[in-house]
Amino acid sequence: MTNSLLLPEVQNVLEQLHSLADARDEAIVQQVRGNEAVWNAASSQQKAAMLQDALLPVSSDAGRFLYAVARSISAKRVVEFGTSFGVSTIYFAAALKDNGGGVVIGSELEGSKVAKASRHLAAAGLSPFAEIRAGDAMQTLRNVGGAIDLLFLDGWKLMYPDVLKLLMPSLRRGSVVLADDVTLFPDDVASYLAFVRDPANGFVTTTLPLGDGIEYSVKL
Repeated sequence: MTNSLLLPEVQNVLEQLHSLADARDEAIVQQVRGNEAVWNAASSQQKAAMLQDALLPVSSDAGRFLYAVARSISAKRVVEFGTSFGVSTIYFAAALKDNGGGVVIGSELEGSKVAKASRHLAAAGLSPFAEIRAGDAMQTLRNVGGAIDLLFLDGWKLMYPDVLKLLMPSLRRGSVVLADDVTLFPDDVASYLAFVRDPANGFVTTTLPLGDGIEYSVKL
């Protein structure tokens, strides 16, 4: 059985990025969020620029879970809202490689992070399985080129409902939607959770106590 997460080049990149995040993310976020008035008044683009040096990745446990889910449904097309430095993208791209091919389509608002994510994917040998689009996800993800097997939401939490609704026509029956940080930011994700938990919207869903909380939803 093939597991590309065990390849030395993939392990090395992931270990470096997780270690970097552990060493500096908390301090960066505290500094940026220290002035709530400035933060609250900033636009999404300005906030993204303020956090350009923060990785804000999924945990290694959550990353292995993302890989496992993509493998379990034989995903070929994964869409990711919020790529940052490309940590979760690497987990997905490794799964698609092991599934025999496919593409992770990522969207990232901060241009410097797009360049970094691309470099990290190249260092892991996974560039052929990823496409990172720079800009507002409501524009960059309007055309994803086919049916979505897995959607991962990990950008601005208040945008989760809008991104999901934008992509719902492309979600195939049985596709999986994973939303990160649902226990860390309960107020920001409240409307999203209300939407996926309403049976009328065609999902079955549950919250997993993994990382900062992952909402696992399946499109019926």
